[in-house]
Amino acid sequence: MSAAHPDLEPLALGFRERYLHYDELTEQLKSWADAFPELVRLESIGKSREGRELWLLTVGPDPDQVRPAVWVDGNMHAGELAGSSVALAIAEEALALHLSPPDPDPVPGPVRRAAQQVLFHVLPRMSPDGAEAVLDTGRYVRSVPRDERPDRNRPRWVADDVDGDGECLAMRQLDPTGEWVDHPEYPGVLVPRTVEDEGPFYKVYPEGHVEHWDGHSIPDADFLGDNHPDLNRNFPWEWSGEHAQHGAGSHPGSEPEAAAVIEQASRRPNLFAWLNLHTFGGVLIRPPGNQPDEDMDQKDLAVYRQVEHWAEELTGYPMVSGYEEFLYRPNEIVRGALAEWAYVERGCLAWVTELWDIFARLDMERPPRFVDYYSRMSREDIGALAEWDREDNGGRVFRAWRPFRHPQLGLVELGGVDPRVGLQNPSYEALPEICAQHSQHLLRVAAMAPRVVVADIAQRRTGDVTTLTAVVENRGYLPTHGVHAAKSHPFAEPLWADVICEGGVSLAHEDEAHREIGHLQGWGRGRFDFSQAIFFQRSQGSVSRRALRWTLHGSGEVKLVIGGCRTGWIEQRVTIGEGST
Repeated sequence: MSAAHPDLEPLALGFRERYLHYDELTEQLKSWADAFPELVRLESIGKSREGRELWLLTVGPDPDQVRPAVWVDGNMHAGELAGSSVALAIAEEALALHLSPPDPDPVPGPVRRAAQQVLFHVLPRMSPDGAEAVLDTGRYVRSVPRDERPDRNRPRWVADDVDGDGECLAMRQLDPTGEWVDHPEYPGVLVPRTVEDEGPFYKVYPEGHVEHWDGHSIPDADFLGDNHPDLNRNFPWEWSGEHAQHGAGSHPGSEPEAAAVIEQASRRPNLFAWLNLHTFGGVLIRPPGNQPDEDMDQKDLAVYRQVEHWAEELTGYPMVSGYEEFLYRPNEIVRGALAEWAYVERGCLAWVTELWDIFARLDMERPPRFVDYYSRMSREDIGALAEWDREDNGGRVFRAWRPFRHPQLGLVELGGVDPRVGLQNPSYEALPEICAQHSQHLLRVAAMAPRVVVADIAQRRTGDVTTLTAVVENRGYLPTHGVHAAKSHPFAEPLWADVICEGGVSLAHEDEAHREIGHLQGWGRGRFDFSQAIFFQRSQGSVSRRALRWTLHGSGEVKLVIGGCRTGWIEQRVTIGEGST
């Protein structure tokens, strides 16, 4: 599983087996662009605060030709490195679609043919500054390693490699009021304290120092304390400021990384699907994030059930409602989230994938709400994780504690949990399979694209008058507007037909030169839509097809231009009069 295609193996830099630094990731993208200039376009859509390019890779022939497109992004949260690997794997699989199929071909023929007609826009690393900080030292960064808030005078923890060993993990200190204790079977693995425990007890802090310390009061360790913006709270969906949403930023799109994505997506009305890659958990999270499923468009819900079905078959991951199973606090919505913005505002079939199914691998019982997995790991579950880490992950997660005299706190121990490989991200050993599974899943979604064709052209001539008939069809799964939530957006315009006359031919009715076709339904109905009931197997009428007629005088050529900004345009030339067929 080292590469998607034999012809691509010489270009692979190992992203399916490890997590790449920024320079390596850049080299990987440039190698594809250099080797396949007719299929790959690489562009920078902006720069991070530290000056790193935000690379967007577009895969597909003739990228300037507007047609249905999918967007994939990863690593908007700094430590969620597997998102970059899977995004690169998807880009590689998209490129392989246009090469000779391998034998055996992992992509079914109908999926391959449909996905070949789709553009793939891949932003493998939305937070290059944050990812680099995590890769270099292991320090905790939610999204970006910066804090530009004006109110920075209160005491707070600032991450720092205090002993200069190149790593920045955690510190623990003996304290009779501590909330943590060693696991009885795995010394050094900390678990929450209970009333039965004898001790010793520990306080746990980030490796670093307290800024504005008064010499005795230790502040709480806030996960955004020294790296304030959360890119997944910075998008213009239900956005609210810091008083209502921690990490929101000063305004929607205040962060250059988020602003670049907003600008690029807003210029691409042809986007119909959006995958936002995160870690960890082993789950797909879909809209709506602000209401129960009963208030959602039920046709969209059926389409999401189809996406879920493929996910369960190919990856083993379930799909859950962001509102019903993934709010950290019931009824307190997560504001400014990218996937919600992509669905509600950009009309995309959008979802989050939390890569790395560590809970399933530990055989943990699924709670009523999936999000409760993260807070309900029992002492037994943590012991199982420690055992797995020792036996199957090379001990990468739980690091030994070592003594150190801290300039502020005195005697502490440094070490603890290193989440980079095995907890927050898949083990290196598991990564190749995860890349392959999720690439195959995304190709199925790409194959759902609407596909407008001119199915038939006929003409009947009487003397100097020709009646021209064109039958336009949508042979794709989705309607030409994409998800049903998109129908009200101005950019989800209906199909239009233009007739351009050349030579001695002219339209009998000039008002027919530019006419509205309307939207055409796709053949897909999602999964378990009521229209598929076994007791009444019937199809809808001609909802996917429209016949257009024009009356023309004379002889010459006409050019038909049919489409819209959401689907792109198709052109066809027709000879009218002498020599016509």
